[in-house]
Amino acid sequence: MSATEEPQKLYAAREPVFPKRVSGRFRNLKWIIMIVTLGIYYVTPWIRWDRGPALPDQAALIDMANRRFFFFWIEIWPHEFYFVAGLLIMAGLGLFLFTSALGRVWCGYTCPQTVWTDLFFTVERWIEGDRNARLRLWKADWGFRKMRLRITKYLVWLAIAVATGGAWVFYFADAPTLLRNLVTLQAHPVAYTTIAVLTATTFVFGGFMREQVCIYMCPWPRIQGAMMDEHSITVAYRDWRGEPRGKHRKAAGAGLLGDCIDCNACVNVCPVGIDIRDGQQLECITCALCIDACDDIMTKIGKPRGLIDYMALTDEENERAGNQKVSVWRHIFRPRTILYTALWSGIGIALVVLLFIRSEIDMTVAPMRNPQFVTLSDGSIRNTYDIRIRNMSHEDSRFHISLVSDDILQVGLESTDLLTVDVPADSIHLQRVYVTARPGSGPATRERSGLRFWVEDLQSNARTYRDTIFNGREAP
Repeated sequence: MSATEEPQKLYAAREPVFPKRVSGRFRNLKWIIMIVTLGIYYVTPWIRWDRGPALPDQAALIDMANRRFFFFWIEIWPHEFYFVAGLLIMAGLGLFLFTSALGRVWCGYTCPQTVWTDLFFTVERWIEGDRNARLRLWKADWGFRKMRLRITKYLVWLAIAVATGGAWVFYFADAPTLLRNLVTLQAHPVAYTTIAVLTATTFVFGGFMREQVCIYMCPWPRIQGAMMDEHSITVAYRDWRGEPRGKHRKAAGAGLLGDCIDCNACVNVCPVGIDIRDGQQLECITCALCIDACDDIMTKIGKPRGLIDYMALTDEENERAGNQKVSVWRHIFRPRTILYTALWSGIGIALVVLLFIRSEIDMTVAPMRNPQFVTLSDGSIRNTYDIRIRNMSHEDSRFHISLVSDDILQVGLESTDLLTVDVPADSIHLQRVYVTARPGSGPATRERSGLRFWVEDLQSNARTYRDTIFNGREAP
């Protein structure tokens, strides 16, 4: 590098993006998805679901205090965390499936960052005007009008951000009660802290960082390269049809020009500020707004739609050769996507089956380790166990505790002469159990003996068991 050359800058200041309003089938689809997803997020905590007097009546509730998750008629206990793990695996496989078939369709339509940024863009256009008006306002000197519009926009953004953070905490407590406590300043500090953090992140990410989150913070653009191949559908520009581009259609040599009139409509509507005509780019979230903008221009100038379209990379070779366009369904249904679909469906079916066949009672057995056994005055050996009985039904039940062993053992319950315990509906009961072996018997003289505890619901006759060991002492 010569002394007169300036060193190349490794950092470029962010150029703000002001997307233009556009209409079309994909824009309408994004409106529908935005309304549905935001509606689900904001409304779900307020839906009521009657589970009886002893249980919360909120349809969707993550009850951290009692370590349970409620979703309408489904109740997930801590020992059933495999349901949550299964759902997370399904979510991951779903991302792989849709990415391999349709590219970054998650990023373009349903990602929370995309949805809230799109909502903030809508507010910005509503208050400051469309692209050209916002550009003029950005370049204008600070004055009363600019301050009024900016403050109004920020206040609306802040209201959306507060509603976003507030809606999230309502999933962890009874929504009406928590709202009343928040308003009267009686809620736990954790609730206010959570709302403040989510409000700040929503306000900053959706209002200011926007495409920067997708480009620099989100790892998915890097991972998607491994999920896509030449048959994956993505947004692309048919350069073999559009090039060479040119505006002057009545000038000499206009007949040699392609269909692209270089109007930059596709660039002006892009929420990440890229030019799709430059080819595949990491920044593209495949929101397809450039398709709507280009199709509108093609209609106006009397050219076929689809200059920018959802297509696979293999379509270029076919179309350049004059072959018929490959059906979208042939790109979607192929071995790779069928395998993902089979795995995704298999896990979903397994979770549903497990949900319907699970028992309404469950138990755990924990032998006392210190000491492992006690020698009674008559020489008998006694082991102590803590048995936790989960009554997952919505009715109080009486449970009978028994054991099965190859040897003769006596079982007794602490604080009662009976072998039954009453467990309230939808709760856990801890019961201490004593098992005694007679002097000189096999379990008393052996170091370890196997046994099985049974618990039976006397109302429904449902049963469950757990295997454990009896600790004795070796014969002298």
